[in-house]
Order: sequence, then structure tokens, then C-alpha cells
Amino acid sequence: MPEVKVGVIGVGVLGRHHARLYKECSNARLIGVYDINPEQGNKIAEEFSTTYFSEINELAQQVDALSVATPTDLHYDVVKDLLQQGKHVLVEKPITTTVEEANELVQIAKDNNLALMVGHVERFNPVMDFMEEKLDHPMFIEAHRLAPYPPPRPGMRPRGTEVGVTLDLMIHDIDVILHLVDSDVESVDAVGIPILSPTEDIVNARIKFKNGCVANLTASRVSPEIMRKIRVFQTDTYLSLDYQEKKGEIYSLSGMGINRENVPIDDHNALLKELEDFVDSVSESIETGVVRPPRVSGECGAKALEIAVEVTRQVNELIARKKAEGK
Repeated sequence: MPEVKVGVIGVGVLGRHHARLYKECSNARLIGVYDINPEQGNKIAEEFSTTYFSEINELAQQVDALSVATPTDLHYDVVKDLLQQGKHVLVEKPITTTVEEANELVQIAKDNNLALMVGHVERFNPVMDFMEEKLDHPMFIEAHRLAPYPPPRPGMRPRGTEVGVTLDLMIHDIDVILHLVDSDVESVDAVGIPILSPTEDIVNARIKFKNGCVANLTASRVSPEIMRKIRVFQTDTYLSLDYQEKKGEIYSLSGMGINRENVPIDDHNALLKELEDFVDSVSESIETGVVRPPRVSGECGAKALEIAVEVTRQVNELIARKKAEGK
């Protein structure tokens, strides 16, 4: 397939890994990087033997596709401009901060026959392959995603805190659960509180689907421990999976008893797989003129965002009510 010329916009912690791993994609050629901080941009360009561009549009003119790893509140403006220039885009999660913006980007990509991918990297976690193979009718799901508060950055907000923990962390699990449950959402109930941020730092949400499945999600970014786990129950199978450790157990009916097995994991770098899927989608588009949607399309990102925004709305209402009550 045709080689894809790529660039990375925003080379902080995550964008740096995009630049590093594009160098490992057999069908991609890293042309350059952009960062609002020239010192950081030049540092990453030197590290990965590429070029630092001082303007986004200068980089865009030289490539077929770009990763956007800027703060969330900049996603909409940056991605919209790139799509309107005819560039394929992989934007880190969440796709935008509002559903209206997300839907607009999806439509622009569709109108211009472009690949728009959202960086929900857990979809490429080795444990996902096993879940997709074994689960066909999940009825109850529990997900826990805990992390310490991001460290301070000179002159900048702690990474990820331009949004609440729902859009920062929980949205990963929302995307996975929407992917696993083949049903429309019936209702969402959520509670949460701010601790170190103006927005929520701990959230619990309950999502009920029209087919009867219920998902209970907890996310925190003020935890002393790191945890990324999911448990999925269906009538004949129970899966307990650890995204962080890339391991898990499966319990299934066996005669009159329950059989317990370790989950076989084909270990791989999830972010590399994500980038390879994006590059393959773009390459096929260049070759055939037809866009093969990436595994996590713009539409998927918009659906996850819609639920995350509703969770955030309910949490904000609760916070406002408690403040009004003086609690």
C-alpha cells in the first residue's frame, strides 16, 4: 500500500510517543512535529531525527495525515482546520469538549472523504481481543479507572485537567462498554465531586441499556494507586481483566461447576497498534479513493462523548446543588 506521510501536533507526554511510534510503523514516514513550545518541539524533532515546524499549516502542507495530541479544549479548532485542508486526522480522546463540535467534525470528514480516528487506545489493548471473542451478550459490567493527580507543570495546568475526570479518564471505559454492548442507552445516572480541580475529580456513573445490560463505572484522578480494570458478566461467563497488567481470568460453566482459566494474552503495544490501524486506513484511502473507517472512528468518539457529557452535566448539577445548600 502507498506510504503515508505523517506529522504530530502537540509533542508533550503523549504526542512524543506518537512521534516515536510512527517511526516504527512500516507504512508511515514521519515528516515532522509541531508544538506551541519551540524548545519542546525542537527537542522531540532532534530525538526522532525529524523536522520541527513552527506553524501547524506548514507541517500540514507536507503530509497526508496528522496526529493531534493538544489539550482537549484545542481539539475542535485544530482538527476542523486540518480536515478542511483535506488531511486525515487521528485526534486524541476525547474528540472535542462538546457533542455539537464532535458531530460537526464527523460530518466534515465524511463530506471530504477523510479518515477521522479518535485515540481511545484501550480498544487496542491486548485484553480487548479476548473480550471481543468471548463476549456476545454482556449483562453487567464494572469498570474502575484510578490514577494519581497529575503533577504540576510550570506555567500550565496539570495535564488533562482542562476537563473533568469524566472526559479525561472515564471516557475510555465508556467507549469500550458502548463497543461491547450492542444496544442503545436507556438512562444514565452519575455522581461526583471536585477535590483538587474546579471540575470533578471522582465520578461514579451507572449506564442502563435498552437490552437490560447495566454498566457501573468509577473514575478517579486523586487516587494513591493506579488501576485500570473491567469485569464483565453474561449468563455463562464472567471475565475479570486488568488493562494495566495485561492479564485476566475467565470463569465459565462446566457441567455442575465453574471452570477458571487465565486469559491468554497476545501482548503488544496498544498505541503502536492504534497508529498502525490509522496509517492503514489512510493508505487504503490513498490507494482506492474509498475510506476504510478506522477501528475507533469519529462516530465512535462522538457517541462516547455524548454519554460523558451527560455524566458531566449530572455531576455539575449535583455540585451546584450542594454549594447552594452550603455543603
